[in-house]
Amino acid sequence: MNPISSKTPVILVLCFICFGQDTVAQAPDGISLQVRTADGMLEGVYGSGIRSFKGIPFAQPPVGDLRWREPQPVKPWDGVRKATRFGPRAMQRPIYSDMNFRSDGVSEDCLYLNVWTPAKSEKEKLPVLVYFYGGGLMAGDGSEYRYDGESMARHGIVAVTVNYRLSVFGFFAHPELTRESPHHASGNYGLLDQTAALRWVRQNIAAFGGDPLRVTIAGESAGSFSVSAQMASPLARNLMAGAIGESGSLLGLQPPASLADAEKAGVQFATLLGAKSLADLRAMPASVILEGTAKAGVPRFSEILDGYFFPKPPAAIFDAGEQANVPLLVGWNSEEGNYRNILGQQPSTKANFTAAVRKLYPANAADMLANYDPATDADVEQVATDLASDRFIGFSTWKWSDVQSRTGGKPVFRYLYERPRPAQRDAKPSDPAPARGAVHSAEIEYAMGNLPTNRVFDWQPDDYLVSTIMQGYFVNFIVNANPNGLALPVWQPVKSGGPAEVMHINVNTRLETEKFRNRYLAIDKLRVK
Repeated sequence: MNPISSKTPVILVLCFICFGQDTVAQAPDGISLQVRTADGMLEGVYGSGIRSFKGIPFAQPPVGDLRWREPQPVKPWDGVRKATRFGPRAMQRPIYSDMNFRSDGVSEDCLYLNVWTPAKSEKEKLPVLVYFYGGGLMAGDGSEYRYDGESMARHGIVAVTVNYRLSVFGFFAHPELTRESPHHASGNYGLLDQTAALRWVRQNIAAFGGDPLRVTIAGESAGSFSVSAQMASPLARNLMAGAIGESGSLLGLQPPASLADAEKAGVQFATLLGAKSLADLRAMPASVILEGTAKAGVPRFSEILDGYFFPKPPAAIFDAGEQANVPLLVGWNSEEGNYRNILGQQPSTKANFTAAVRKLYPANAADMLANYDPATDADVEQVATDLASDRFIGFSTWKWSDVQSRTGGKPVFRYLYERPRPAQRDAKPSDPAPARGAVHSAEIEYAMGNLPTNRVFDWQPDDYLVSTIMQGYFVNFIVNANPNGLALPVWQPVKSGGPAEVMHINVNTRLETEKFRNRYLAIDKLRVK
């Protein structure tokens, strides 16, 4: 148990002063701060009507011989375990400047989750949100302010954020690992962590007042990719009732790497570190392995077609209708990529755009230019931005919504998020102008109701209006499997096989029929089958 520190909420300290450690701690209105899970008793904190439980272990620490093994069940504990502070975040390098953590440092011992609940007892059976963070499968943490679950809890939802292993610790394959696995697979440990967390939620969330059969999984960027992965895997697809994807899926142009290719890359990485065996790798300090990922030529560690978590490519699973047959709310942002990703430093002219597209798509340039066709030089920046966005993440998200509407058997609701962030609070006249569109990850604080947690931007009343709209849609979807509700523009689901109705989320939120379906059909021709 963690001792009471200077950061322990006063309410909890008073409970211990008045009642002693042998008495069940309670909030002032008599709500118990203790919850019994299958593994043991937890004690959280209470404030403004919400109970929170942080740093809950959902698997054993993946250290020592458990490094690069699928997550193992938690060992039960005696007594009361304090759940008043976030656990450590997964091993990661500081590669994203917009991540603000509240976690207890960085460690391999990272398999913890956090729960925020408005329920006063376990009898309430409230809907549940399980959120997976983004960060390219290389960084991120469930303690980040933008994912905080308190705002969602105030809307009657039990909110959960989940840590999972990242980079080489979460997605490393090696022939020795495959041989020792009872499933003859290796890699995808981060995805298996997420599945283990979902199993924990199924088993334990009722103790927090949640309904284990009304769980919506959600995530942004790598978290969105993860949602599509959990939907595809036979290990997880029965553990959810709904799904939300913000920017990205595994249904892009390239399938995950084969196990053989991932094993080969794993052997090369081990050689780079001077390790002759799996035992050598497990004996190395985690910090040495992590720093090895920063060396030149080291590939990005990501999802693997391992034959276990993914018995076949995710696209094939979705095409066959073998994924989770649940409602899906999915979309992406209006400026996921920048026009400079296409043009480089060349002036924004039709001639330069045409040359760039011909270089990117030498065998399909005519088809691509027919669909990404700026009328004048003045249109080039927008069209190039659209292409950059679609290449990066728009297409894979579109494909997910399209195939799920055809084979998933449940409604799919698609959005385009358009609200640009305002200027930064400390912006200087010499700083670049704010983006014209909504850049990658810009929607998170809006959707989760967490604008006040981000002090970088000078939020305006219109930003809070957009947040109210977007969070309203998310809340309705989590509660009712349908985003529609009072005071919100009516959102129609995607029509299978034709132009979709898309909710454009902005100050003037409105439903429009998609205009550029042919763009995605053109890109789809390039997909590796």
